[in-house]
Amino acid sequence: MEKSSAIAALAALAQDTRLDIFRLLVQAGREGLPAGQIGDRLGLPSATLSFHLTQLRHADLVTFRREGRSLIYMAEFEAMNGLIGFLTENCCGGDRAACLPAEAAGCAPGPARQTRRKLSA
Repeated sequence: MEKSSAIAALAALAQDTRLDIFRLLVQAGREGLPAGQIGDRLGLPSATLSFHLTQLRHADLVTFRREGRSLIYMAEFEAMNGLIGFLTENCCGGDRAACLPAEAAGCAPGPARQTRRKLSA
């Protein structure tokens, strides 16, 4: 992934509503969701939803297909994986296994993470 594409994707995801939409579409999988269902699940008016979906489309994080009168939106998993790869390609001196989230690697959270959890509780 190019640096400019990574910046555009990160900028699009750096907004609460767009992050919620993207995460919902990731959960929906390759089948995606109709725009109306996205709006209903997240409690978003049509105009607001349309604006945010357009921003995600411009960042190449979301695509859509037409089914009759409905627009079905889907997360762009290739772009998502490209962004993750871009962010972690030089992680831990090339030891990608060391870069796994602590929970995935079976490790207990470190002191800094424990402190943040206590503060947010």
